[in-house]
Amino acid sequence: MKKIWVVVADEAIARILEWPQGGGELQSVEELTDPDAHASGSDLQRDAYGRRAAGVTHGARQNTPHRLNSVANIASSAGEDNQHLEAEGFARRVVQHLTEARQQGRFDELRIVAAPRFLGMLRKYINNQISPTITDEIDKDLIHMQNSEITQRLFPRPPAA
Repeated sequence: MKKIWVVVADEAIARILEWPQGGGELQSVEELTDPDAHASGSDLQRDAYGRRAAGVTHGARQNTPHRLNSVANIASSAGEDNQHLEAEGFARRVVQHLTEARQQGRFDELRIVAAPRFLGMLRKYINNQISPTITDEIDKDLIHMQNSEITQRLFPRPPAA
């Protein structure tokens, strides 16, 4: 029988679940996390504050024509850009982990359920080893749902006759 894995992910957590061969509820295999991907924008701005010294002058008095303004406040940004870069790195890490698991024969079929933006990031890094195993992609953020709820959404039971 096929080993079916389900990856439920957002920009900070990727839960890997397995569909039991006899049916039933999805079982947790492992969880990957990236707490930096959900750092608040204010945390990232405070972290970058030293790199953005707005209005810094270099070697000239303030009101002279030779005054040079720092471009650090223009060139570096924090907040959304840093969160996006963190999420991109996490997406790459998740796909790398799945690639290694596939090479080890840990799954045969893969279903991906991810928040829409993160699903797009994952798609950028999915390679030829993973792509043929993907049977379903769902752009929903279900990361905080229980395994039983995810099971019902992905493997609905036919109504009793």
